[in-house]
Amino acid sequence: MKTIQVGRFKAELSSILEAVQKEGETFVIAFGKRHKKIAMLVPYVEEKRARRFGQLRGKVVIPDNFDDENEAVNALFYGSKL
Repeated sequence: MKTIQVGRFKAELSSILEAVQKEGETFVIAFGKRHKKIAMLVPYVEEKRARRFGQLRGKVVIPDNFDDENEAVNALFYGSKL
């Protein structure tokens, strides 16, 4: 992990991004005369998880009347019967 001043970071952005991408380097960005650490640039790691279909099978129950309309609910949403 390297600490780098904002001015140098701005001037060398392309080479810093290349180091992060190719070498996995991490940079801490410092700001001001006191070199206050304000941000960190780390390599992006894409999370590759395969979706597993059917993982909620048997845990979720959809009732047979799921699509039935309720007059009271329709009145609340639409103001009257459709």
